[in-house]
Amino acid sequence: MRTGTAGAPLHGGHAPPWLFARMVRLSRALVEYIVAEWGPAEVLARLSDPYWFQAFGCVLGFDWHSSGLTTTACGALKEAVKGREGELGLFIAGGKGAVSRRTPQEIAAHAVRHSLAIPGERLIYASRMSAKVDNTAVQDGYQIYHHCFFFTREGQWAVVQQGMNTDTAWARRYHWLAGPEHSFVCEPHAAVCAARPETSVLNLVAAEAEAARQTTAVLATEHPEKLTREVRRMQELTLPRHHQLLVSDLRPESLQRIFEKTYERAPATFQEVLEIQGVGPKSVRALALIAELLHGVPASVRDPARFAFAHGGKDGTPFPVDRRTYDRSIAVLRQTVEASRLGDKERVEALRRLAAWASQQGGSAAR
Repeated sequence: MRTGTAGAPLHGGHAPPWLFARMVRLSRALVEYIVAEWGPAEVLARLSDPYWFQAFGCVLGFDWHSSGLTTTACGALKEAVKGREGELGLFIAGGKGAVSRRTPQEIAAHAVRHSLAIPGERLIYASRMSAKVDNTAVQDGYQIYHHCFFFTREGQWAVVQQGMNTDTAWARRYHWLAGPEHSFVCEPHAAVCAARPETSVLNLVAAEAEAARQTTAVLATEHPEKLTREVRRMQELTLPRHHQLLVSDLRPESLQRIFEKTYERAPATFQEVLEIQGVGPKSVRALALIAELLHGVPASVRDPARFAFAHGGKDGTPFPVDRRTYDRSIAVLRQTVEASRLGDKERVEALRRLAAWASQQGGSAAR
């Protein structure tokens, strides 16, 4: 399931080295604690919660309202578990920009190095399809540029990925959580919230778009020349005013090459259409529009798309990062995990009592 989204303004800059080093150490201590208490699957469950992830980034001391919280927090986590994946049973692949494109190779390397319950190819497929759904099947104006894939030895996986809309200077973060078996194309989102719902959206994974999905798969097997002819015809029509999907930027000549590829593959389902390399937002949009024009099955235009401070923030909000308190937090967590390993549960119980007290006082004790 895709468990939620979060919106944030696009910000530049980066975490200073002294802060990032602490973020790595604190991330490592937090992950060790969660794994020791609940196992690696709990790490995935928490990362897939947009509220928890935002609070996590704030606890690490990053700027709370910056798009950089996503990339920096994920980068710190990846560095924190590096070299200890086998011990923790937690694996992280991908990242920002060019690093995200190395996700398949990194997953494959972990699969070779460690004994996984499912083939690495299935995890690579899950990584690729989660990105393609948010970039192609859900066209909300955000281009994915960060993709981080988290998984366990048992085959459970989670995704934290982020897209940018340069026109509005906003970013949107997408969270996924799933097990070895998962459907990608019909309401894969348990709950999706965003502070900025978009108005011009193509949503082909909505429940009400089932007929459009089926018809799109059928059309993908039609002769390419027929589809190209229909695209040209659409560009000469005036579509209903309520329909916000534009065809003016579709190029029939370019689309025909993709239609030839789908025709050769003869996909039986919409998910198989998405699997085809080269099938991107424009070709999917064209097929969806043809489905409406010829068969009267409109796709959904419904947008499938709201913290905490412990150590301050990178930009001084609500106060500059307190390095002494930060280092003390890392030390306490590491001592707690070590004591738990040795059979001393007193420190763990103390943290539980503190969480329960905070909850009673109206605080937000996460999980």
